[in-house]
Amino acid sequence: MNYQNVITLEPGKRGGRPCVRGMRITVADVLGWLASGMTHAEILADFPELREEDIRACLAYAADREHKAHLVAVR
Repeated sequence: MNYQNVITLEPGKRGGRPCVRGMRITVADVLGWLASGMTHAEILADFPELREEDIRACLAYAADREHKAHLVAVR
């Protein structure tokens, strides 16, 4: 998934943390909800401004960050 069009970084918003489409919802927020057991449907019901694509983009962003961190660690 190409998350670059969904995940945004703005220095003055939420401390520069990665957000969803310029909103104040961060990738960490979405990952936290998923980790707590919320389903995609529950997240979308609680936050109607989000789309299924946004949740997948957060997961892809996190996976990419993890992959890049591993590459740096093995160098």
